[in-house]
Amino acid sequence: MNPSASPAGRLLAVQPEIQQALDAGHPVMALESTLICHGLPWPRNLDTARQLEAIVREQGVMPATIAILDGRLRVGLGSEQLERLARLGDKAIKCSRRDIAVVLQQHRAGATTVAATMIIAAMAGIRIFATGGIGGVHRGAAQTLDISADLPELARTPMAVVCSGPKAILDLPLTAQYLETHGVPVIGYQTDELPSFYSRTSGLPVDHRLDTPAEVAEFLHLKWSLGLGGGVLLANPVPEEHAIEPEIVEKTVDLALREAERQGVSGRVLTPFLLARMERLTGGDSLKTNIALVLSNARVGARMATAYHSASD
Repeated sequence: MNPSASPAGRLLAVQPEIQQALDAGHPVMALESTLICHGLPWPRNLDTARQLEAIVREQGVMPATIAILDGRLRVGLGSEQLERLARLGDKAIKCSRRDIAVVLQQHRAGATTVAATMIIAAMAGIRIFATGGIGGVHRGAAQTLDISADLPELARTPMAVVCSGPKAILDLPLTAQYLETHGVPVIGYQTDELPSFYSRTSGLPVDHRLDTPAEVAEFLHLKWSLGLGGGVLLANPVPEEHAIEPEIVEKTVDLALREAERQGVSGRVLTPFLLARMERLTGGDSLKTNIALVLSNARVGARMATAYHSASD
């Protein structure tokens, strides 16, 4: 059956240049949109979104920023659409798996999380996705059961997610344990240790280390050709010159969490709240690090996308 004839296919709007690249077997890499609407302030969000796409193109890869607009699942955004989304900011729905259908139904703007980006990119046939950090098991989850939908999506959807590890506001050991339990390989790119978003280290080992895009590409092809479904976490540490010492991060996270508890902040707004407080408490250093690591992941991810598609030939 023609995929475009299915309900999902009819709702999937792939930009023509991206579809041409996919049809021709050229590398395409997905980018998320929650960063644009819920991670960065205007106009820095638009500048960063454009810079991300430019970095990917410089590597000879087609960028596909994912979002939901005007009742369609958008794989790639035009310049006007990108600016429109950036100007909406947090007025756009932070959209995970549970939200996709209702956001489409109501013709609302949806900024896709890691989970939703994986789903929509996979529908279009994209296998590499670069982001900042993934969601995970929140601190205190034994009482709240607050676990990001990113984790089960990684266990379910065949996507290689290039990131700088789980966000530092999370319980990293429990997040790593969840990934292990659900069979998600955590691959350190040129590192033996799981990075912790703002910092290059966490004290936690990765499952395996790979040092070149070609090695990553071979591994991905082997995994999926064997029928071992689900995703892969490709952990790329923040560039050293932009890293923040783990002790500083931990102290700042504790302060931000106490502030969130006092204000009763929870659920889908918790992560944006904590990241905003981190920025304020670090005098803007955390935001600079966040942008630096996202740009680095886009560059590395594009190289992996090139290697993956070359290995497909």
